[in-house]
Amino acid sequence: MIKIYRTDNSKIGEEHAFEPGSWIQLTDPSLDELELISNRFEIDIADVRAAMDADESSRVDIEDDYTLILVDIPIIEIRNDQKAYTAIPLGILLLDDYIITICAEETPVLQYFINSTVREFSTKKQMRFVYQILYRTCMVYQLYLRTIDSKRTEIEERAQEDVKEEDLVTLHELESNLVYFATSLRANGAVIDRLSRYSRVRQFPEDKDLLDDVKVENGQAIEMTIIYRDIIHGTRELLSNIIDIRLNNVMKYLAAITIVMAIPNIISGFYGMNVNANWVPLQSIPFGFSIICVGTFLLCLIVLKVLKKKKML
Repeated sequence: MIKIYRTDNSKIGEEHAFEPGSWIQLTDPSLDELELISNRFEIDIADVRAAMDADESSRVDIEDDYTLILVDIPIIEIRNDQKAYTAIPLGILLLDDYIITICAEETPVLQYFINSTVREFSTKKQMRFVYQILYRTCMVYQLYLRTIDSKRTEIEERAQEDVKEEDLVTLHELESNLVYFATSLRANGAVIDRLSRYSRVRQFPEDKDLLDDVKVENGQAIEMTIIYRDIIHGTRELLSNIIDIRLNNVMKYLAAITIVMAIPNIISGFYGMNVNANWVPLQSIPFGFSIICVGTFLLCLIVLKVLKKKKML
């Protein structure tokens, strides 16, 4: 899908033709749409299709008539029937009078601009637009990172009450998401460093300040990713230890019950042996069976008390 936007008097509006100073947005474009952009603006089709490859790395390619900027942006996807976070490429093509963005999915990063929630946004100021995209990308990364940490906190808070195996799987998924984020943010950092030396397109003094903000926010997102990943790793180990401790307690309890239940079996086994009745204790005493039962019960109580003192119950 191709949409064309242009800002006039600080207001963004949708256009129906390729006008100079426009922002051309391609979202999950078809091959015909990619070829249309390639032919219309004389761009190598490989560069136009670069953002459609999920394995494409972040980079800056400077050609004679245009510049390709590839960065990784965060998205939400459904994995194992639950929300997961990953990163996909966003392609930005800078031409003399146009800026083109290409992405395989709808992204909240660009939605900020369409909804006019970004101050001092203009489709005619290309480098400022690029820096604003990068800044919003960092903000979305940080938003998703806080959401991931909130999920970890929920699991950790109920750890003492009810630990499930699904919680360990969820923590593993969150840790995997952070690995994707860390890789993408470092690659974006390299792109930001490259752009700081970019001089083909005119830049305003405030653009440099915005670029510095982008560097700070990207660095902060990287630090948050590392910290949250370490915390999640520790939480996952904590839950594993809690599950192991509870399993050990159950096994210890069952072992104690087995010891107690073995006492009546041992005594009844002795009295059930095929020997001369004269050798069987209490066989000729009135209420002998009752005495044996009471004695067995008292012996079980003594063993229970000893086991409890040893903290096996």
